[in-house]
Amino acid sequence: MAKRVSLTHDNPSMELELPLLAPQERSQRSRSGPIPLCIMHDSGKPSPTTASNTTSPTIPPKQQAATPQSPAAAAAVSGLDPSDDEDETDVIGDLMGHYGKWQLLMTVLLSLFQVPNTFHISSSIYQAANKDFWCQRPAELKQMPVALWRNVSGSVDNCQRWEGIDWSQAGNETALPTDWKKPLDRKLVSCEKWEYETNDNVGNTWTSQWDLVCEKEHLKNVAEMFFLLGVATGGIISGYLSDKFGRKTMLFISAVLQTIFGLWLYICSSFELYLTLRALLGLVSVSVTYSGLILAIEYVDGKWRTIAGMYNLFPLPISYMIISGLAYLTQDYQRLQLCIGIPGIFLCFLWFVVPESPRWLLVKGRIDEVRRIIESAAKFNGRQLPADYQLTPPTQGSNTQDFTYLFRSSYLRRISICFFCIWFTMNLVYYGIILNMSSFGGNVYLNSALAGLVEIPAIAVAMYIITKVGKKWLFCATLICAGVACCCAAITEGQADLLWLKITFLMMGKFTISAGNTIMPVYTAELYPTPIRNVGVGACNVAAGLALILTPYLSLLNKIEGHLLMTLLTAWSIFGGFVVLFLPETAVRSKADNQAGSNANVNAAKQV
Repeated sequence: MAKRVSLTHDNPSMELELPLLAPQERSQRSRSGPIPLCIMHDSGKPSPTTASNTTSPTIPPKQQAATPQSPAAAAAVSGLDPSDDEDETDVIGDLMGHYGKWQLLMTVLLSLFQVPNTFHISSSIYQAANKDFWCQRPAELKQMPVALWRNVSGSVDNCQRWEGIDWSQAGNETALPTDWKKPLDRKLVSCEKWEYETNDNVGNTWTSQWDLVCEKEHLKNVAEMFFLLGVATGGIISGYLSDKFGRKTMLFISAVLQTIFGLWLYICSSFELYLTLRALLGLVSVSVTYSGLILAIEYVDGKWRTIAGMYNLFPLPISYMIISGLAYLTQDYQRLQLCIGIPGIFLCFLWFVVPESPRWLLVKGRIDEVRRIIESAAKFNGRQLPADYQLTPPTQGSNTQDFTYLFRSSYLRRISICFFCIWFTMNLVYYGIILNMSSFGGNVYLNSALAGLVEIPAIAVAMYIITKVGKKWLFCATLICAGVACCCAAITEGQADLLWLKITFLMMGKFTISAGNTIMPVYTAELYPTPIRNVGVGACNVAAGLALILTPYLSLLNKIEGHLLMTLLTAWSIFGGFVVLFLPETAVRSKADNQAGSNANVNAAKQV
C-alpha cells in the first residue's frame, strides 16, 4: 500500500502553501522543518493544515472519478509536492475530459471577446490623432494660402491672431499687396474657431470635432484617461461580481453593455457625455476580459489552465492589425467607432452556445445544470460517462481572505511588493508604446499594424520557452531587452534620416515587452498560493490601473524634450527587470519527471 501524508486542521496559525519552487529553494526551506500547507476546500476557501506521518488507504481510480472527495480526502496527496498546483485536476475534468474538442471550441469562442476589447482600448490612437490646424480665415479669404494667412494674421502659434484688422485690404492672392502694412499697435486675441488640414490621412478626429487645440488640447488626454480609469475601476470590482453572479452572466451582461456604449459613442455629439460613455465603456470592457478569461480557464484543469489562459491572448495582436486597417479605410472617428462597435452584437449571440462554468455551478450547488454540461461536453468529446457517477456540492468554508493576507509572511510581502512594481512597469511600458504610436513619427497605420504583427510570434515564443525553462530569467530578459530597445530608439530620436531605425527599435521593444506581458500573469498566478491567488492578482490589477491612468499623459513628455518619453520607458523597463531578480524561480520538470509524477499520483484524491 502506498504511503500517504495526511493533512490535518490542528494548527491554529494560518500559514499558506508555497508555490512550485526550484529544487534548490525548496531544499533550503525544507531544512527549517515541515512547511505548513493551506489547501483549498471546494468552495475555494483556505484551511490551515500541517503535515503528519499518518497513512491512509489508496482510493481506487474509478471511485475517485465518480465521486468528489471531501476536503480532507482531497488534501491527501501520494508522494506529490503539496505546491504542485499545475497537475491539480478534479472530478469534472475526469468525467468530461481535461482537454478535448469541446474545451477547444469553447475557449476559442471566448477568446473572440478580446477582439472588441482591443478595438476600444487602441481606438484612441486614431480617434485622438493630432491634426495640423490654424485660426479660421474670414469668408472673403478662404482661398488665401494657409502660410500667407498665418503671416497676415500674426498667428504664429495658431492659437492667437491680431485683433481689429480690416481684411478687405487683403485678397486671396498668393502674396501680400505692396501697400499692406502689418499693424504695430494691435494686440493678439485668442482664436474662436479653427480650420484643419483635410489631406493628412487622419480625417475627422476628436481634435477637429470639438476643437481640442490650444488651451483645450489636454482634453484629448482626459478622454483617454477616462476610459483607462474605467478599466482600472472595473479591474477591482469585476472579480467580485464574477464570483457572486457567475462567469457567464457577468460576461454577457458586460458584453451587451459594451456594445450599447460603443454604438452610443457613434451618435454622441456632446463631449461631456462622450467622456462619461468612455469611462463606462472601460468599466465593462475589463469585466468582459476578466469574466471571459476565468470562464475559459475553468473549462479545463491541470496544466491546461495555463495554456488556455495564454492562448486567450492571441486575438490581441490580430485585433491591433485589423483596427489599423479599419482606421485607414474610414479616416473618421465616428465611422471607426461604428465599425468597432458592431462586432459586439454578434458576440452576444454566443449566450446560446457558451455554458456557465460547471465548477462555479458545483460550488453553488446547482447539480442538475452541472450534469447537463458534463453530459454535453462528454458526448462532444466522445467520452463514455459512468452510469452511477455522483456530484456532491462542496462544503462552504467560513474563512475569507483580504488584502492584508498578502503581507502575512516575509515570502508574501516580498512577492507582493515585487509584483506591484512589475505590473505597474509592464502596463506603463506596454501601453506606453501602443497608445503613443501616433507620436513616434512615420505612418501611424503601418506602425500600429507592425506592432500587432510582431506580438504574434512574441506570444508563441513565450508560450513555448516557458515550458522548457524557468520563467524568472526569461521574464527578466524580456524587460531588460525592452529597455535596451527603447534606449536605442531614444538615441535615434529627432533624426529624420534614421526614422526607419527608430521604428525598428520600437518594434523590437514591442516584441520583447509583449513576450513579457504573456509571461507576467502566469508567473504571478503560479507564485501566489491558491487560496489568495485572486486577492493577489486583484491587487496587482490596481497597480496596473494606476499605470494605465498615467499612460495618456506620456505623450506630453515629447513636448518638453523629444527624448523624454523613450528615456522614461527605458528606465522603467530596466527597473522592472531588476525587480524580477528578487522573485523566486519556478521549477521546470522534464517529460520523464512528468511521467513519473503521473504514475505516482494516479491514485491521488482530487478536488474542484
